[in-house]
Amino acid sequence: MRHIDDIAAKVRRAERIDDAEAARLWREAPLWLLGELATAAKRRVSGDKVYYNRNFHIEPTNRCVFNCRFCSYRRPAGDPEAWDYTMDEIEQIARERQGKGITEVHIVGGVHPDHGLDYYTDMIRRVKSILPGTAVKAFTAIELSYMIRKAGLTTEEGLRQLKQAGMDAIPGGGAEIFDERIRQRICPEKGSTAEWLGVHEAAHRLGIPTNATILYGHVEELRHRIDHLRRLRELQDLTGGFNAFIPLKYRNFGNPMSEIGEVSVIEDLRMLAMSRIYLDNIPHIKAYWVMYGKATTELALAFGADDIDGTIDDTTRIYSMAGAEDRKPSMSIDDMHRIVRAAGYRAVERDTFYNEI
Repeated sequence: MRHIDDIAAKVRRAERIDDAEAARLWREAPLWLLGELATAAKRRVSGDKVYYNRNFHIEPTNRCVFNCRFCSYRRPAGDPEAWDYTMDEIEQIARERQGKGITEVHIVGGVHPDHGLDYYTDMIRRVKSILPGTAVKAFTAIELSYMIRKAGLTTEEGLRQLKQAGMDAIPGGGAEIFDERIRQRICPEKGSTAEWLGVHEAAHRLGIPTNATILYGHVEELRHRIDHLRRLRELQDLTGGFNAFIPLKYRNFGNPMSEIGEVSVIEDLRMLAMSRIYLDNIPHIKAYWVMYGKATTELALAFGADDIDGTIDDTTRIYSMAGAEDRKPSMSIDDMHRIVRAAGYRAVERDTFYNEI
């Protein structure tokens, strides 16, 4: 078995590490070494830049046909905390952001039992008509698989219709953890790993860029995290369609897995660093500030992250309902520049496709 110093030297030479090397580095390397290696890998991709964008979210509903054990967001119909926006309300959310320099609309929500593909293509067209020139990054692979299957179409046919309606990119949610046994424990009703990977592969082949995620810090073990990263790296080798990877921390407020607790900030930093080190073919690693909070996001920039997401404008409730520290998440451009500057980097505004603005 390789010594830690030998694995570190391999990483410094920008050589790919295998699963066994990743496991040893993850378990045994001191935190400072992971930070050093991840920072070097980050600088090879983006130099002294850390990216952000001007974005907001539309979350059309928190009603969902699935009932994942880790989820604090889902509510059944009739619950006082449930919502199901009308198309007029969705249009109003978009109109309120006119003239604010927004470059991306992020649309995700529950997998609604009644809405079909035509409903979502209409939604995209309406948002695009109000915010022309703004990229629409919409729907997790799980949402997409459900709506397309319900329409009786193949994945490719459904994605083509959504692309024609104006869907420019796909977010990375719904991946959770790829190991099928763990998935059966935490989200047994949800779409499968094969579905998630299949939707993203099909999107890449149609020229639709996507992101990828992992949900970590619950009942999974290290080997499950590495397996998850390996499957993403293999798909990226095949298609090259992932723009960014976002490690998502399990937050334990208000869900059936609350007794598990949450992992430490140190574990968050190790997760970020190893994501950057292992995923040598995915360009960007995002520290999603809404999930981590602003202080940990600043730390994350010393552990391989080169993106902190966007302004948000208090338009997402997925993590605030799970107990994240920012109950009304919003970040000003000045705040973003301050965080990035304090970490020793240069803040650079980007669009959805990582073109600099």
